[in-house]
Amino acid sequence: MRVALVHDYLREYGNAERVLQVLHRMYPEAPVYTAFVDPRGLGATIDRFAGWDIRTTWAHRLPAIAHHYNTYRFLLPYFWESLDLSAYDLVISSSGNYLSKAVLTRADTLHVCYCHTPPRYLWEPATHALPSWYTPWIDSQLRQYDFHVAQRCDRFVANSARVARRIKKFYRCTAEVIPPPVSIQGEGQAGNQYYLYVGPLTRDQHVDLAVAACTRSDRPLWIVGTGSDAQRLQALAGKSIRFLGAVPDQNLTELYAHAKALLFLNPDADFGFPPVEAMGRGVPVIASAQSGIQEIVLNYRTGLLFAEPTVESLCETLSQFEGLRFFSHACIQRAEEFAESVFVAKLEWFITQAFDDHPHHTHPSP
Repeated sequence: MRVALVHDYLREYGNAERVLQVLHRMYPEAPVYTAFVDPRGLGATIDRFAGWDIRTTWAHRLPAIAHHYNTYRFLLPYFWESLDLSAYDLVISSSGNYLSKAVLTRADTLHVCYCHTPPRYLWEPATHALPSWYTPWIDSQLRQYDFHVAQRCDRFVANSARVARRIKKFYRCTAEVIPPPVSIQGEGQAGNQYYLYVGPLTRDQHVDLAVAACTRSDRPLWIVGTGSDAQRLQALAGKSIRFLGAVPDQNLTELYAHAKALLFLNPDADFGFPPVEAMGRGVPVIASAQSGIQEIVLNYRTGLLFAEPTVESLCETLSQFEGLRFFSHACIQRAEEFAESVFVAKLEWFITQAFDDHPHHTHPSP
């Protein structure tokens, strides 16, 4: 069976790229079509894609595309529709803000879209708009185009129930929920030395909630990560806050071993890899109840959910957490439901069923 993978772009190694890696392990001979590749942005993580058959669109030749990719987004229909995918029986698009699901396929090709989210800057512009003088006009056109190309996809897979609801509302399409694959350690237990944050230091992650709450209550907080908001967070931090910067993956195990809990603050997150990774090490999670993490963390069993994205709500939850006991085996057992093997089994079954139901099906099931 001839398979092609399509991915928005390769300019950083994030959650979407983790999913792409597993898709490529499932179909190692499949070429990966992407809008452009930014070796500088990928840094050392570019080695994770070594040996892949990566094919870029003509966007890769545009001046400074890696830095001005949002400026060029009015060209998105031309990027994706210029690709020739007529040779493939199965196309899997890993689609998010850059609309890679817009590729054209034959009628008898099965196109499965793994949708990380419908672009929020198009469908929820009040809070996620990209500011520029031409934003209202171009986004209005792209919103219509995004809806149109969604109708060309044969099947949708969503990374969470929250995203599935957006797909239903914005695209009028149903989606199967298959959470992303996470690397699970499967052993360990929580410590009692500090609270831990692991992730980017950007304003949209709301790390300032944890910094303010732990500073106010004089609770130790260790922060792993880098980002544009680092300097502001350091200015807000008290003596109980420690910034560790970038930490290699192999060193995270020791940090988790001494952590009371992982803090995950972003109320807009649909899915989070760090909470699952923490639970896979036996560490409970404290996260926003407004986020998609409520689909991951079992309240009062594998962690606690705080109701409002405020310092007061987080302080109250931290006090409540310290009066409770959480068992490492319960955290690990829950995390294993998001393991890579589970993802692969679910997606393979879903694709097999989709082939059987495909109206133009002429090829054997995978």
